[in-house]
Amino acid sequence: MEFENSFLSNRKLVWEPSEFLVSDSNLSKYMRWISVNFNQTFNDFESLRVWSVTDLDGFWTSILKYFDITYHGSFDKVFNDPIMPGTRWFEGTFVSYPHDILRRRDDSLAIIAKKENGEVEYLTYKKLYSDVSKVVSGLRAIGVKKGDTVVAILPNIIESVVSFLAVASIGAIWSSCSPEFGKTAVVERFKQIRPKVMLGITGYQYGGKYFDKLEHLQEISDEIDSLENVVVIESEKKTEKFICSKNYIFWEEFLGDEREIEFEFVDFNHPLWVLYSSGTTGLPKPIVQSHGGILLEHYKVLSLHLDLKPNDRFFWFTSTGWMMWNFLIGGLLIGCAVVLYDGSPAYPNILALWELSDNLGVTYFGVSASFIQSCINGKIHPGQKLDLSKIKAIGSTGSPLSLDCFDWISNEIGEHVLINSCSGGTDLCTAFIGSTPIIPLYSGTLQSRALGADIESFDEKGVSRKNFMGEMVIKKPMPSMPIYFWGDKNFERYKDSYFDIFPNIWRHGDWLRINSDGSCVIFGRSDATLNRGGVRMGTSEFYQIVNRFEQIIDSIIVDTGSYQDSGKLILFVVLSEGFLLDQQLSDSIKSELRNNLSPRHSPDIIYSVPEVPITLSGKKMEVAIKAIFSGQNVDTTISKDSMKNPNSLMFFYDLYEELF
Repeated sequence: MEFENSFLSNRKLVWEPSEFLVSDSNLSKYMRWISVNFNQTFNDFESLRVWSVTDLDGFWTSILKYFDITYHGSFDKVFNDPIMPGTRWFEGTFVSYPHDILRRRDDSLAIIAKKENGEVEYLTYKKLYSDVSKVVSGLRAIGVKKGDTVVAILPNIIESVVSFLAVASIGAIWSSCSPEFGKTAVVERFKQIRPKVMLGITGYQYGGKYFDKLEHLQEISDEIDSLENVVVIESEKKTEKFICSKNYIFWEEFLGDEREIEFEFVDFNHPLWVLYSSGTTGLPKPIVQSHGGILLEHYKVLSLHLDLKPNDRFFWFTSTGWMMWNFLIGGLLIGCAVVLYDGSPAYPNILALWELSDNLGVTYFGVSASFIQSCINGKIHPGQKLDLSKIKAIGSTGSPLSLDCFDWISNEIGEHVLINSCSGGTDLCTAFIGSTPIIPLYSGTLQSRALGADIESFDEKGVSRKNFMGEMVIKKPMPSMPIYFWGDKNFERYKDSYFDIFPNIWRHGDWLRINSDGSCVIFGRSDATLNRGGVRMGTSEFYQIVNRFEQIIDSIIVDTGSYQDSGKLILFVVLSEGFLLDQQLSDSIKSELRNNLSPRHSPDIIYSVPEVPITLSGKKMEVAIKAIFSGQNVDTTISKDSMKNPNSLMFFYDLYEELF
């Protein structure tokens, strides 16, 4: 059914590249190289994109060669089988993700790391190589070898990056969680992949408070029976005693001698790391991605779409438990400086990250959509107080960026800033819809589908449609797709996750509209869909309108049609301090939704709630709330340790009991 949405027809041009920016972009340079080396000439981005998903052999070979990815061996075919899942890439070749980073060993900056307490540390590529070599020596000394699993409970600090690169240099497999994760969340993840070694920190600071994690680390160590060694990194507060049933060693004693790194070149499809699904339903899925697949994808997206260059300073606010950390580290492949931040984005106030950008000269600034909305709600004007002129682009992920957020960035940070509202996921560790630096950007949209990503919007019959809100699908394999889920025999869980509706076609789980000009709009999760009178509605468009109210901090909406025939559309709002949800505000919300979207978008009921349940990565848990209002006890299917605010669910249970 055709989807009606008024903001699409009213969108405005918010950014357009100059002739110089187009010509100087990495993407244009790649297109010129393709013309010479592959005898392919493209007059515009869309013709290049179509070629990239039509000729997978030619496109991915071009990425391998253009970025001079180091590989040993040879290949006869780019991939073995186009039928998903199970596609294997560049068989017969051997690569090393960290080798491609550490082949640069000069005095240019590799990492700038800032802590919440104000400490800043700088690391050159030369020093990065040296530090990685010491960790490689330490790992080899305790018996780590190719194929072993090494896990970490570490914040976003230099030691985390160094440890990851060292683990991958040996051909071992990396996985990490942030120390803010609860014990159950960590154990549920790590126990599945049977790690041999764990690195952990004894405490961290967040929001001006110190969190002692010593006991937490000890308990986790005891619960994972496969562990042989624990490497302990001390925080600012020194550890007097560490007691656990495993062998343990402190970081300083663990580090070995500095020596030339003997990189383990592994099969192109060898595991690089294990990421995890959000874990909101059942055990988190351990998603395994490969050295070669991530090399190809991150070179492509970070250079050609984000337009990162060696002189850039690349920042994204993230933790080690979110795929954006892995994505951020990919900036080292480009040779730029990646900027790490360990702390709260709002301490001592919401200007903290903007001040970081001013002080450290950030050129690419990445955050979540909710952070930008918080800046609007906080009525701050960072561009007036700080020098943010070096920021050339702002990336936003986690949820669709609202029209107000587009306007705020242009007005407050500058019209020169390319706004990269992007969509992707942990599943592929990338953004496959987002920015393209040689085409215009319109408000409320994602600029384009990425190269090599054969993404379409399917209707119920599996037919691709334009200007239609349908299921986002990926029709052809991509190298960074999971090689498997850990412990998933015969791809059973893998198939259930992505291939349950359309055979051999990846269903991502989002509502997508592809506009006639190639730009895209994401409407939220398809499993949290709202249906009123046969018309599908995405949750994100509600939030764009509701979050404009100064009285409202946050909101979440569900359709309760699962437990009665007609169902109710219920909007829950979190109010700003000093405001009440009276009849006037309730009527105003309904009126705005009705006038800006349609009469169908007017909720039947509006309730005030203390907070919105969210995951540790900041995603709203619409599906969980819908389940509660379907009479289900979600405690058995939700990992509360994967939530930022697990106690928030109690209010919804109580409200359901009171109403029904």
